[in-house]
Amino acid sequence: MTFVDEVKNAVTPRAALLVIGVLGLQLLFIASYVGALHKPKPTDVAFGVVAPQQMSQQLVSQLDGLPGGPLDPRTVGSEAEAREQIMNRDIDGALIVSPQGRTDTLLVASGGGTVLSSALERILTQVEAGQQRTVRTVDVAPASPDDFDGLSSFYLVVGWCVGGYLCASILAISAGTKPANRQRALIRTAVMAVYAVAGGIGGAVIIGPILGALPGSVWGLAGLGALVVFSVGMITLALEALTGIVGIGLAVLIIVIAGNPSAGGAFPLPMLPDFWRAIGPALPPGAGTWVARSIAYFRGNAVTGPLLVLSAWAVAGTALTLLLSMRRRGGRDDGRTEATSSPSPSGGSTAV
Repeated sequence: MTFVDEVKNAVTPRAALLVIGVLGLQLLFIASYVGALHKPKPTDVAFGVVAPQQMSQQLVSQLDGLPGGPLDPRTVGSEAEAREQIMNRDIDGALIVSPQGRTDTLLVASGGGTVLSSALERILTQVEAGQQRTVRTVDVAPASPDDFDGLSSFYLVVGWCVGGYLCASILAISAGTKPANRQRALIRTAVMAVYAVAGGIGGAVIIGPILGALPGSVWGLAGLGALVVFSVGMITLALEALTGIVGIGLAVLIIVIAGNPSAGGAFPLPMLPDFWRAIGPALPPGAGTWVARSIAYFRGNAVTGPLLVLSAWAVAGTALTLLLSMRRRGGRDDGRTEATSSPSPSGGSTAV
């Protein structure tokens, strides 16, 4: 047998296509992470301005015209209202102008990302210096001292996402990516649900009582974790049922390559390029990171939208998995279709 024949036997056309697909995912991983994170800068950060009426609009126009458009300023009626809007996550910071003195107050929320808070402080310090004024910073939702750069919530959600698609992948690899019937699909869904509850509780306990990295409700975080794990797991099962083993790669594409760099974890959403800022809130890592931070630092505010996003992924994945399982499949289990057995006329069993 020639060397070429050996190569043909060792690397089947299907294996070659899968290797090419993995190479594509590798290059997309590099492009996505470097593209999203190599040059973070604040753009259109929602920002409040509390100032005397005669200077309020002028200051808003000045901040709106800063080079590069780092701020999206709007007038706010009072300091109390500005604080409430920050806690509701409607704005990311606010400047409170003192009508008597020359020292103004900058309100930030490092619980939403210390990098963004530091960027706001740097920008407003420069602006105030140009007006011969100074600024003092007040953190109305400070990150825990054990939560460096506010990253713990992001890593928690990443762990939940990894668990979700790994569990679904193991179910597929061990017994075939495409369930042979609806009963098998229901069993996989039930296993995914049990795993999701265990993963949610485990992650919340580790990051809260054990490590003390995040404050907030342990049970709130546990519920979020169960939803994140289940949504990622079910969409992975659905993609596997639809495309076979390729579905694992598609799940990696959605969750890891597109979802993680756009989640607002390493850098909050206002510091990401437009494309990643647009897709982040619609993907499980971004929705989960937002809710985790809200639970930990913002009294659980502004979580309805992200929870609906996670629920939509879970419902879509479950529905697609069950619908695809209703299609009759046959053939041996080659990693694509799960095999079932039925009695043969001779008393044995045959695969169907």
